[in-house]
Amino acid sequence: MSSIPQFTMRELLEAGVHFGHKTRRWNPRMQHFIHSEKDGVHIINLQKTVPLLHNALKKIHEVVSKNGRVIFVGTKPAAQEIIAEAAQRCGQHYINNRWLGGILTNWQTVSNSIRSLRKYTEVLAAGGEGLTKKEKLELSREVARLERSIGGIKDIGGLPDLIIVIDTNKEQLAITEARRMGIPVIAVV
Repeated sequence: MSSIPQFTMRELLEAGVHFGHKTRRWNPRMQHFIHSEKDGVHIINLQKTVPLLHNALKKIHEVVSKNGRVIFVGTKPAAQEIIAEAAQRCGQHYINNRWLGGILTNWQTVSNSIRSLRKYTEVLAAGGEGLTKKEKLELSREVARLERSIGGIKDIGGLPDLIIVIDTNKEQLAITEARRMGIPVIAVV
């Protein structure tokens, strides 16, 4: 059984975790977690970050040790590839293109789309026999569209047990749906 990763405040400092946003982009609700300001950038209070990060790691460990399903969510262009790679490395699932409304709250429809994606992929893999060139082209476009939107969760097999979100502002819809469904959310703010 693997253990929870250990880290020190020095490692977090060396990784630059303490650097926040520019002071003009701050959210007043985050004042509690801001240590100071330097050169127009907020410095995050790592003494408050360390226990929260440890709690998040404990929750992830708890879910994964019970073979739980995790979805990584990050649709910012800068994070898309990193999210997909991290989720695949962990053997988990991801949404990195666009959060479609209802992914969690309307799971039945999403399941139907996943079934369609699998069926269309099988048809194309078999060479698309009995289809015209135009039908094959339309089918391959539909597969590409579905792959972009739900390809990262096509093997999930049910609702997730945990969601990890990269940007709470951009992924507000995912967080709202997870809350409504009672799914815990871990977010990088």
